[in-house]
Order: sequence, then structure tokens, then C-alpha cells
Amino acid sequence: MDILKKSVLELRELLDKGEISSREIVQAYIDRIEKTEPKLNSFVTLTFEEALKDADRADEMIRNKTHTTLTGIPIALKDNISTYHVKTTCSSKMLENYRPPFDATVVELIKQAGMPILGKTNMDEFAMGSSTETSYFGPTKNPWNLEYVPGGSSGGSAASVAAKQAPLALGTDTGGSIRQPAAFTGIVGIKPTYGLVSRYGVVPFASSLDQVGPFARTVAESAALLSLIAQYDKYDSTSLNNPRPDYLRSLEKDVKGLRVGVPKEFFIDGLDAEVEQAVRKAVKALEDQGAEIVDIELPHSDKALATYYIVATAECSSNLARFDGVRFGHRSENTKDSVTMFKHTRAEGFGPEVKRRIMLGTYALSAGYYDAYYLKALKVRRLIKEDFDKAFTKVDVIITPTTPSTAFKFGEKVQDPIAMYLSDVFTTTANLAGIPALSMPAGLSSNNLPIGVQIIAPSLAEEVMLSTAYSIEKALGSIGLPELEV
Repeated sequence: MDILKKSVLELRELLDKGEISSREIVQAYIDRIEKTEPKLNSFVTLTFEEALKDADRADEMIRNKTHTTLTGIPIALKDNISTYHVKTTCSSKMLENYRPPFDATVVELIKQAGMPILGKTNMDEFAMGSSTETSYFGPTKNPWNLEYVPGGSSGGSAASVAAKQAPLALGTDTGGSIRQPAAFTGIVGIKPTYGLVSRYGVVPFASSLDQVGPFARTVAESAALLSLIAQYDKYDSTSLNNPRPDYLRSLEKDVKGLRVGVPKEFFIDGLDAEVEQAVRKAVKALEDQGAEIVDIELPHSDKALATYYIVATAECSSNLARFDGVRFGHRSENTKDSVTMFKHTRAEGFGPEVKRRIMLGTYALSAGYYDAYYLKALKVRRLIKEDFDKAFTKVDVIITPTTPSTAFKFGEKVQDPIAMYLSDVFTTTANLAGIPALSMPAGLSSNNLPIGVQIIAPSLAEEVMLSTAYSIEKALGSIGLPELEV
């Protein structure tokens, strides 16, 4: 039996029948990580010993019939999600040796469900980047082609799932950091409605935009993980206290009569022809199943990227002020007084991209510029949300490309911040509007790199988003997983 080729739901069935143990599953993934990690660099910290102990506890839960859908299934966690006494570095020198004194709420839920944690995955430093090239611990490689980036900032999580190093993973999405790497690595990634999943214990980048979400190989697996982590949390003031459905059970909903919006603003000059062709094919697949295709407009979408990089950098400037060498994290030894310590600590601890965004945000919030930049960005953000509100009176879901191109090569954009930021041109709108969005594979390019299609839904309409994705997945079939030589 090739455990690594089994889906999460197939593993669940085997576990329930007693034909396999969680320890065997975890060991198979540990063996895979040990073989592939030297080539990929998906992880910052590995927790194999604890994962095997957790697997034994999961096997006990299964024997006692106290298990749930994901009990015994291992998972990888992005390294900005706090884990009790396990390094949480945000892939930064600033937090190189930081061990949190508590678990994030999503980690508590994972542990309660009996899911062994394989390790903490690599990422762009403090989640600021679109390629995982800004990590202090070196870049993660794309398992489809090691010369290409896996996307970012959750590149390690995406690569680990695509490379069969983990069946499931968690990432965070501030402007596309789950969906873009999911597209680049040919897997499913979900950014939930803002407030659906707790942010408590997640190191913040931009608090009004950040969301935790799942990575998986298939829509059904991602739905199962979303059902687990989408819980109300009293420790998160932005957590929504509303009923949560079982997303896995809602997948089979018929798409006949579903109104699917296709916004002209997302099919722009510069969109790769193969990407557009794959997205059009996905739209046609829904139409063939009885969905109604509607041309729509999102007129302020062209302002989204500029708006995002004002709002996000302003919030990052505020959030990262806590890293001063006093409370925790890196402290410069080259100091003569407290002011020098602050300056040297931040100069040594942060990488170039983080410094760039802190300075942009500080400038946008400074006296004389607040109204011209930050306040104006908030007004445009409202207009972007109103565009979606208006569109969703006419359609049930919206389909777009996830990214304007497939994955790019290492070094291709890292010296050109504007070119790098354009990787998020199709994903930032959903974060600004606070609505759910999903990326799933829609095919392969001529050079054998995955192409992603994005499905956007109204607030708290994850069920229709997932059922739409499930219908596309059934129609298009799987692109498979990369054949990584070890």
C-alpha cells in the first residue's frame, strides 16, 4: 500500500477499519520528508518525535471511538502560527529562537482532533512576499520544477502538500498568500471569510486582512480541514459567532442554475494566454453542467493592488513595532543606550522586504500624509467591497484566474518589488472585501507548471464556493502531483 498516494478520506476509511494506524501514516510522511527536504526546504522546524507520540494518542482515540474525521491524519503548519514551546520564527532572524508559551487557537483545535503535527513550514519573512524568497532560512523550491518558486508567502505549506510531504497544511492569506502558492503548486487553497477562522496566536502582518486557511490536494480534503478550524473563538475579537456548517457534506450540491460571474477586469492585457484558456475551460465546465454564465463588472478592481499595499503596509508598520529587542526575539549586542538598541535590533533582525514595507506603512501613516494615503485607501477599500456586494445581487459566485501567470523562476522578480507585487493583482480584492476565495488547479501549462482558477463567493458562502469547486474538479479531473526525483 502506497500511503502517500491515498487521499485523506481514503486514509480515514482505512483507519476506521483498522487496516492501518496513524503511526504508520506519520512514519510514511516522515520518511518522505527525510528524502525530499534537502531538495525542497519546505520546513523550518521538524517535530517528528512529538508527531509519533501524537499518532499513538490518535490510534487510542480511534480504538475508543472518540475520533473525528481528521483524527490520525498528519498536518504541517506555517511558521507564523504559534505552537507551544516549538519554534515559531516567521522565517525571520528577529524570531529565530522564539518559542511561544501557548498554542494558537487553530493549533488547539488540531491537537484536540488528534492530528499529528509534522513541523513548521517555511514562508516569506513575516508573510511579506510572493515567492518564499525573503525567508531568512533560504527559499523553498517548487516541486514541479526546482528552478521555479512555489509562490508565497505560504510557499513551504503549499510545497509540502504538493510534494507529498504532508497530506494537509495550514497557511495564512493577507493578499493571496494561500491562493497564489496553491495555484503555483497545483493544489487547493482556501482563504475563508474574514472572522470565520480564529487569528488568535497567529503572528499578525495586517490584522484587518489576515486569515488562516487550509491547503489540500483536493476540494473535499480542504473542506474537511476548513470544517475543523472554522470555530468561534472568544479570544479573537473579530471572530464571527455564527453557525458553522459541515462543509464536507455540502459538496454534492448541483450547480444547475448557479449564476457564475466572469469579471472583465480580471482578463487583462498581460494575462498569460494559457492561464486564460484554462480558466475559460473551467467556466465552460460549469456551463455544461447547467450553470448560467454572467458577464459582470468590478470597476474598482484596478485600484485594489495600490489600496492593498497602503492598508497592509500601514498595519504592518503598527504590528511590527513590538519587535524592539525588549520583550522577546532578537536583541542587538551592538548597543550603548536604549535608542541605539532599538535601531540596531530592527536593522539586524528584519530583512530588506520587511524593512521596505514598514517604511512604506510608516510614511502612509505619518502626519501630513495620513489623509492623502491611508484614509484614501480605506475609502477605495469600501468601494471595492461595494462592487462585490452589487455583483453578488446578480451572481452566486465569481470565477477569475488566481494569478496572471504560472510560477516564475528564482531571481526573476525579487529585485523588482513592483513586478513581484503584481503577482497578487487578482487575489488582493477578496482580502480587502473580507470575502472567501479559493484557488484550485485548472490544468498544466505547456512547460508543465500548474495553472490556478479562483472562485470568489459572498461573505460566509463557503458552501457554494466549495460545491462549485467540487463540480469543476469532477469535470476537469486531476492534474496529478509532481514526480519529484529523490
